[in-house]
Amino acid sequence: MLCFYAQFIIIIIIIFFFFFMFKKNNKIINEGYLIYKSLLLQLTALITNAALKGKDSAALMKAIFRGSPISSTDGASRRLCVYKHCIPLCESGDLQTEVASDIIGLLMLETHVLPGPALAALASLFVDAIKVGEMGNGKSLELFPTILTALAAKEAIAYGKGELSGDEYKKQLINSLCASRWDPQCVIHLTTMFRDVPLSPEELQFLIEKVLRMFLKLDLQEIPPLIYQLLLLAAKGCKKLVLEGIIAYFREQDLHQKKESMDVEVQTIPQDQLRHVEGTAILHVVFAIRLDHELGKEFLKSLKVSQGQPLCPFSIALLLSVARIQHYQEQVFEFLKGAIIKNFKDEQFLHGSKLLQDLLPPCHSISQMILDTVKNSVFGWDHVTQSLVQLGFILMDSFGPKAGPFGKTIEAPTTAAKTPSQLACQLGGQVLLESFKMHEPIRGEILEQVLNRLVTKTASPVTHFIELLSNIVMSAPMILLESSSKVTETFDQLSFLPLSTVQGLLKAVQPLLKVSMSLKDALILVLRKAMFSSQLDGRKSAVSGFLLLLKNFRVLGSLAPSQCSQALTSSQGFHDVLRRNSQLASSIMHTLLSQLKRYYEPEQDLLPPMKLESCISAQGDQVFLQEPLAHLFSCTVHCLLWHQSLGENARGGMDDEDDEEEDEGGFQDELHAILESVTRRMIKSELEDFELDKSADFSMTTSVGVKNSIYAVLVMGVYEVLMEYNFTIGNYSKNRFEEILELFKRYQKLTEILREKSGKGRTPHSKPPRSLLSMGFVSTLLTALFRDSAQSHEESLSVLRSSGEFMRYSVNVALQKVQQLEETGHTDGPEGQSPDKAFRYLCDITSVLMWRYTNIPSAVEDTGKKEKTQSISLLCLEVLLRVFSTVLQQYPSKVSNFLCSLDLSGEVEEEAEKDSLTEKTAFYIRQFQRSLFSQLSGSEEDFNSKEAQLLVSILSLLAGLLEPSSQQFVQFITWTVKICKETSFEDIPFSRGLLSLLFSLHVLYKSPVSVLWEMCQDIHSALGDIDEDVEVEKQSHFAVVNTKTAASTTLLVLSQVGRVLDEVDWLIAKKKGQSTSEKTASGAALTHLQDPVEKAVTLQLGTLLTALNELVQTALPTGACTDTLLRELGRTYSILTTLLKYVRVTYSSVKLSGSHLTPQCYCFITYVQAKIIRQTKAIPSLIYNIEQYEKFLILLSKKSKVNLMQYMKLSTSRDFRINAATLQTAMQEQQESQQTEASQEPEESQAPKKKRRKQ
Repeated sequence: MLCFYAQFIIIIIIIFFFFFMFKKNNKIINEGYLIYKSLLLQLTALITNAALKGKDSAALMKAIFRGSPISSTDGASRRLCVYKHCIPLCESGDLQTEVASDIIGLLMLETHVLPGPALAALASLFVDAIKVGEMGNGKSLELFPTILTALAAKEAIAYGKGELSGDEYKKQLINSLCASRWDPQCVIHLTTMFRDVPLSPEELQFLIEKVLRMFLKLDLQEIPPLIYQLLLLAAKGCKKLVLEGIIAYFREQDLHQKKESMDVEVQTIPQDQLRHVEGTAILHVVFAIRLDHELGKEFLKSLKVSQGQPLCPFSIALLLSVARIQHYQEQVFEFLKGAIIKNFKDEQFLHGSKLLQDLLPPCHSISQMILDTVKNSVFGWDHVTQSLVQLGFILMDSFGPKAGPFGKTIEAPTTAAKTPSQLACQLGGQVLLESFKMHEPIRGEILEQVLNRLVTKTASPVTHFIELLSNIVMSAPMILLESSSKVTETFDQLSFLPLSTVQGLLKAVQPLLKVSMSLKDALILVLRKAMFSSQLDGRKSAVSGFLLLLKNFRVLGSLAPSQCSQALTSSQGFHDVLRRNSQLASSIMHTLLSQLKRYYEPEQDLLPPMKLESCISAQGDQVFLQEPLAHLFSCTVHCLLWHQSLGENARGGMDDEDDEEEDEGGFQDELHAILESVTRRMIKSELEDFELDKSADFSMTTSVGVKNSIYAVLVMGVYEVLMEYNFTIGNYSKNRFEEILELFKRYQKLTEILREKSGKGRTPHSKPPRSLLSMGFVSTLLTALFRDSAQSHEESLSVLRSSGEFMRYSVNVALQKVQQLEETGHTDGPEGQSPDKAFRYLCDITSVLMWRYTNIPSAVEDTGKKEKTQSISLLCLEVLLRVFSTVLQQYPSKVSNFLCSLDLSGEVEEEAEKDSLTEKTAFYIRQFQRSLFSQLSGSEEDFNSKEAQLLVSILSLLAGLLEPSSQQFVQFITWTVKICKETSFEDIPFSRGLLSLLFSLHVLYKSPVSVLWEMCQDIHSALGDIDEDVEVEKQSHFAVVNTKTAASTTLLVLSQVGRVLDEVDWLIAKKKGQSTSEKTASGAALTHLQDPVEKAVTLQLGTLLTALNELVQTALPTGACTDTLLRELGRTYSILTTLLKYVRVTYSSVKLSGSHLTPQCYCFITYVQAKIIRQTKAIPSLIYNIEQYEKFLILLSKKSKVNLMQYMKLSTSRDFRINAATLQTAMQEQQESQQTEASQEPEESQAPKKKRRKQ
């Protein structure tokens, strides 16, 4: 019905239209026009009513179009009227969705027949509506692409006073649209709409840049759908621009949110909302990459080449999500590994050079970004967590400690992470630990993979995985119990694992054993089985496990030692068990007493008091140690003394349990009696009683020699244990101390015999046995010997102090203990496994030895004149060097506390605690500076090279604690330079150490190239010129560089040259990465440098070229010096070539290298070839690098129209070279030969011999 009505109205409109055409009366025309407009309004009202009712609107419009042929002007205008009415009608939101879709669909079908002016009018209508923000729901925008497509197909469209092609008109519309202000509400609709618009690459880029700028004006919740539409739009092109824009937006949002998080009052972006939006955006990008692999390739490519824009938590999370796609997994993890290790290396480079710190900003910490990604993943980023676990294990597997020779670990297990590889491994552990804490679904997988690596990686170190397991257990022991079955399965493999792995594993899971009875029972069952294992390591593992249990539980298993190593493990662990679980005291003491009686001779008149033959076993011709008797004595003494002190403390507070006390007192008295008897009889015993006199055989090739060596080690150990026992219970008794001295004399005598025998052919493959003195006792003994000034102790201590050998022995044992602590992180004996106890003893020992060295220097110490042994002061200094090294390596976080504890005056400690680390360090540096200065102030005959070297080494360690920007650091480097310039001693090791200290300081203060130049001049002056006829001007900037030390100084200088070249190469690489997209024309390469990096590179290389010019003219000794110089020269020319390619250069660099260095290089090559017998590989490499440099200079000269080769002489090193003297001699011989042939023809047969001789 509506259709008939519409057709009726159309007919009337047509009649009126033709009527107006023939009637010229204006009045009639105006009235008719009003009627015409009224009819059009009725027509649009009819459309509106039909659309609102949702009935037959499409049919009505079809009828209108059918009655409005495009060939007539009236029909075209009527169609345009319908379009103009329907577009805002659909945009109003009053229509049902289906109705609006039908109307837009019908309009789209009829668009292609519209004339050009109508299309232009409709396009302008859309543009104007977008500019004023009238596109509310964006439904009508579906029509806009069709209009633009139809418009572009028109040949000519009126534009202003002229005409434009349809395509040009479309471009004008798009440019106008993108340049205008968009309503934020219509951004998503417009982006969706442009997907259907044909766009040129320039238009697409303009559009995407516009959309990316609109990100900041949208609400956060609108970002994910816009990103989705933008990724669909990226199918047309500009993929890199889209991805970089998305990443840049979230990078800025993260930084903004991080700044706001510091201020609680100002928070415009809730963190959880931002993280959820980021997670959704990541899902959209990953989905797009799954569908379009070109997008994934572009993503990885853009990240690899982006130097200026570093990674951020969002881009890392996106990478990890992309890694879930199998096609990209390997690429992503390889990229992340490379980026992480490169970031750590860059940080190390920056940290070690003041020049680089001044030129470049601090590196963005990629490790912190990855940890931020782990924290952000808690907001529902399930698509990231799995890849985080993979990344963590990849880092730990790739950069963990490696097995050294014979399977030994190269790195000490307790050293702090320092190298990039160690830091990367540590980062992997942190990622896994934080992921375990935050994400429940992946806990089982992390635990299973860690335990699997402990079981399977038996040939390589697993300390990093043990540390991770320990951290996991400590952070969430109750959560870990949910996966206790995996731990139990690992227990079943204990007897097959290395002992160190078992010990680490059991210590790590120890907290679990306290809360899980089933886990503890399973472990005990496994350990009992392992006690009877056929493998020695399995039995030792069982002993270690039982000792761990004994420390925490009142359980005593069957620990009868059946072999030396098991007995050693158990005896060393009993003391720790006793300290932690005093309830086992009676059982442990009775066990030790019964074991000791097996080897103790009860008859008081018999010598020696021990049954040494019971401690060994024989198997054919081989002899084995069955019982480590000295360790048994040591364990017994320490347990007895500890139990005795515990009983004294308890006795003061209570008088109960008399029976138990009597029982304990009984075995205490018995043990004391045994030890007293052994002490007395060991003093009476001579070495002959042990069959260990000077005539005994100690060779390791015979069974008798092996047996005697074992006996000697056991006896020496017992001597030491008895010395510690008697000192501890002696209460400063003079008689006790005299007994100690007697024991030491016998110990010393046996040591001398072993030393003498080892010098006469005994294979020195094994080190001397480690001392059995405990570190705590060594600390007490040194304090008593050197700092105890109590009047009541003076007489007894004078007994020990009278023996210089005993005092030297005490310091030597301290040195041995500190070395062991430095290398392994623990020491033998009680409390040796406790880092806190060891640190406390280190502080005590250092305080005593510092006082001893500073108050009694070696210069005034009576060393016995021509004795071969070191003075006590020198030994003290050696221990101090080891102590400082150990503290910096094993206790980096406690350095400040350590320095505070070294109370030299007894009055500065309270003030020192308030000082900064730099001030504390500077105080002790001054102490050692004074000692070194006193050494250098004397004559060269009185100079103690060993002591000076130790002092310089200590100063080098302490210098690392100074803040480079502090006044103390400046004072120290000034002092060091002054010493180097004024010290002229011809001592090679000392000069090497002093110059190494200077360079290590200088690189943190400023670039060392000027110092290198001066030193090269000094070396040239000291060694002379390669041309013997040239006399070098005598110069001496640094007196430490002289004729004797010049060669060693040259190697040091060249190592610093290599370091400077590394820095320059690194800077060029940085500059190259930043300017990849900013390539300049080659003709503009020779300009004045404005960039500070380029300027610094040029200055560094300019000074370095001048310094090398001095060295290549120096008559260096052949060998390491010449080989290293040739190698560094080759690197220099290689870097100069790189400089020509990527960075602008100056005339000065070209002139220095061409007119000064290169000719001298060829002279130096000739000099080296004349000196050496064999050909060195460095010479061809150097010549090749020089020629490559000249080649690029020629190319650059052609492009820049500047003759850069005017400073270069063409190389002839690859051509034959004519020696004039040799040529003249050959010509004379040839003339003589011809004369001889003319006068004596019969001698023609001799000519071939002469030729051969000439050849």
